[in-house]
Amino acid sequence: MKTRPGICQRKRRYASREEAEQVAVRADVTLRAYKCALCGQFHLTSRTKGLRVPRVSAAPEA
Repeated sequence: MKTRPGICQRKRRYASREEAEQVAVRADVTLRAYKCALCGQFHLTSRTKGLRVPRVSAAPEA
């Protein structure tokens, strides 16, 4: 996915894919993390057409 500079500047940046995916799980809409080719960090997108959406495993119950 190519991110334009103006879009990259407006989006929130996450240092790791795991950090971005934790935020995506808590969102009200389906979001996916991707690594930005411009800044090298991770952003979230709602675009999932043709892309694999990562499975989120449930936390084990104690």
